Amino acid sequence: MAVLSRLALLLLLAWGGQGAAGQKRKEMVLSEKVNQLMEWASKRSVIRMNGDKFRRLVKAPPRNYSVIVMFTALQPHRQCVVCKQADEEYQILANSWRYSSAFTNKIFFAMVDFDEGSDVFQMLNMNSAPTFINFPAKGKPKRGDTYELQVRGFAAEQLARWVADRTDVNIRVIRPPNYAGPLVLGLLLAVIGGLVYLRGSNLDFLYNKTGWALAALCFVLAMTSGQMWNHIRGPPYAHKNPHTGQVNYIHGSSQAQFVAETHIVLLFNGGVTLGMVLLHEAATSDMDVGKRKIMCIAGIGLVVLFFSWLLSVFRSKYHGYPYRYV
Repeated sequence: MAVLSRLALLLLLAWGGQGAAGQKRKEMVLSEKVNQLMEWASKRSVIRMNGDKFRRLVKAPPRNYSVIVMFTALQPHRQCVVCKQADEEYQILANSWRYSSAFTNKIFFAMVDFDEGSDVFQMLNMNSAPTFINFPAKGKPKRGDTYELQVRGFAAEQLARWVADRTDVNIRVIRPPNYAGPLVLGLLLAVIGGLVYLRGSNLDFLYNKTGWALAALCFVLAMTSGQMWNHIRGPPYAHKNPHTGQVNYIHGSSQAQFVAETHIVLLFNGGVTLGMVLLHEAATSDMDVGKRKIMCIAGIGLVVLFFSWLLSVFRSKYHGYPYRYV
């Protein structure tokens, strides 16, 4: 009986020793991975990865850090305009985190280009780019760990909110200085100052109702077409289906839009407005009856045509909408 007790004790000690050794090896591997990522992050905010690096540092355990990975196709022959636009915003987000005082080794930003890691795309059954996925510190990515690019757009601020939701890491986005705004403002002030100087005391042009009406109309058309939404969300210009190559300019959801879609809506609203103006002129101008009839017919045609196209856009976004104009 004593022999059996000693044998059991020896087995327990041996098993415990193996467990401690395994835990130590695990900690050493984790420390090496973190040190490697920190070294790369110190040189470049977004770490470029191929298949081997991705499997070793992102997929394989142990891991106590999150990795935000952008899967993209930046090579010129891929002709992915959206990939380049998304990459610019992604770089801004990664730089904001890398040079932040709150920077830690708990989250890293990485990139897998299709031409450098096509095996990773195949492993993840991924057939579109750009795509953002959060690989959490523990476990596999869940549904919410894939960024909804078509809904949220790829602006750095939107990506930062998503990162905060998935990792509890709050990143204050800091954009590089943009001098375009001050330059445009300075040019505008110079033009106004030049006009005032040239016109002298004659400032009647400031009371021109037609000029102010055109300026107000342009502003209203820009706002009603969704330009402010584009500025806030930063959506892609259009979407190209990777399977068929078909380019979609109208987003199929009522919760999002493309930049091209706002241009189309602005054009249609402008057409309807022009038709209304022609109808008003036909009813109130002093021209002869023949010209007024032509203006009236043209105005009705523009309103019918462009308003019908507006409704078709509405129907494509609100599926099941039962009404149409023509």
